[in-house]
Amino acid sequence: MFFIDTIEVAGLGNRSYLAGGARTAVAVDPPRDIDQVIAAAVRRGVRISHVVETHLHNDYISGGLELARVTGARYLVPAAARVAFERTAVTDGDAFAIDADLAMRAVATPGHTPHHTSYVLEEGGTAVAAFTGGSLLIGAVGRPDLVEPRLTEQLARAQYASVRRLAAELPDATAVLPTHGFGSFCSSSQAEGDTTTIGQEKAANAALLKDVDSFVADLLAGLEDVPAYYAHMGPANAAGPAPVDLTPPAVADADGIADRLAAGEWVVDLRNPVAFSQGHVAGSFNFEAEGKIATYLAWLVPWGKPVTLLAESAEQLAAAQRELARVGIDRPAAASTGGPVSWIRAGETQASFPRATFADLAARRRGESIADVEGIVVLDVRRDSERAEGFIDGSVHLPVHLLHQRIADVPDGTVWVHCAGGMRAAIAASLLDAAGRDVVAVDDSFDAAGDTGLPLSAGAGSSPRARGQAPLTDHERKAMFPLRRGARRLTPERAHQRTAGHERAVLLDVREPHEWQAGHAPAPYMRPCRSSPPGAGFPRRHGTGPWS
Repeated sequence: MFFIDTIEVAGLGNRSYLAGGARTAVAVDPPRDIDQVIAAAVRRGVRISHVVETHLHNDYISGGLELARVTGARYLVPAAARVAFERTAVTDGDAFAIDADLAMRAVATPGHTPHHTSYVLEEGGTAVAAFTGGSLLIGAVGRPDLVEPRLTEQLARAQYASVRRLAAELPDATAVLPTHGFGSFCSSSQAEGDTTTIGQEKAANAALLKDVDSFVADLLAGLEDVPAYYAHMGPANAAGPAPVDLTPPAVADADGIADRLAAGEWVVDLRNPVAFSQGHVAGSFNFEAEGKIATYLAWLVPWGKPVTLLAESAEQLAAAQRELARVGIDRPAAASTGGPVSWIRAGETQASFPRATFADLAARRRGESIADVEGIVVLDVRRDSERAEGFIDGSVHLPVHLLHQRIADVPDGTVWVHCAGGMRAAIAASLLDAAGRDVVAVDDSFDAAGDTGLPLSAGAGSSPRARGQAPLTDHERKAMFPLRRGARRLTPERAHQRTAGHERAVLLDVREPHEWQAGHAPAPYMRPCRSSPPGAGFPRRHGTGPWS
């Protein structure tokens, strides 16, 4: 008999596993905070004999090296992964005994990374489960663009072949146990279910249903932006991560918090968005501890900048510190628990801003074009792919992970900021509030926007292929946006140079969303031709006049 325990790392959208028999077990892709893996082994009464990595992770710091050191386990890492520490180098076909009649077999599955390796758990020589890491996911595959842009298409094709190899070699009843796909940006799309098998994937996974060229084209067209902190995870894992330190940080008083803000450090309030909006330290940012704090704080904060955490309780602080350590934000510069009354100096007042719904926004602008509503700017901080499915007419689009660096691009006025459900809007509202902007946080589901009477564009969809439409040709685009007499045609690069820093000009990209996602100039505005007919209004920029 064997067991498989799943260790959820929900904040990062990942899973780790402990699998074994009566006496010994193997840990797969462990998180940096290894205590929970050790606790799982203790509950089972087994010794961890092996620790395996499916690949060098780009989205979190691994606990594998430390777990192997603490337990004395063999540390199995793909041979082609370049690392600076001793490990057991694994190649395709290698097998390792785990317990009586229980073994792990390595299967080379490049695609997510060039060296990616899956591990098949076999009982009595029969495959019972496959730990597929970032290869075969639930209804999806791991994204191939995290290693080197020039390798992306090559790795996408390798990913296709790897998934098909697993499907061909393993029985339909084999459980598929991926590391990514539960919210991680390492996944090309997100899982619809919670469990799957090889047989189920054969009936549902695009890599097993489409031809290679269609699969690769659709995969590359659907890739999202890469979180900025990913650039630091791979090198840290290759060098050998230091042991995690979860001891409490230094305590910050009101004077210390003010000094850190004055020094340009980040002060992060972990409370829920409602409490934050009602009263907070001016200049602080709101990343809710119960949200995806590790992903979004690590994505937005300049890497290495000191972070001070403000929490309601010691428990909330400890949970956030654990989450952040998983992505390399090791030691908060300082921290404080309680509330705004104890975080601000005598004589100072708390900052605040209003919250609203889409119905409130509709009531403010009912019967008028949004461009004519004096002083209101609607800011959409969702990702490109989300906006491509539909948006509020006239809204400004700036994904939340770009906002901190581009607040100056948000037009003057009271900013009503929204996302898909409210979490990212809360982050964005705090960034805008800290910058001195008048802001209203829309705490509502975007699905409700259409019921309020707000004018919505249906969007262009994820791709013309998905919509059953042929993409517009360059000739059709030129016909829709004719040049004025005497105007010159420029390359996108030259156009960006001409518009950068010009307060009355913008580079407008009118291609389809799938083309934008495949590559674009650093343009601040995207609106496809199909959703932006000639004469469509655009918001005013910085109050200086219409777009040029």
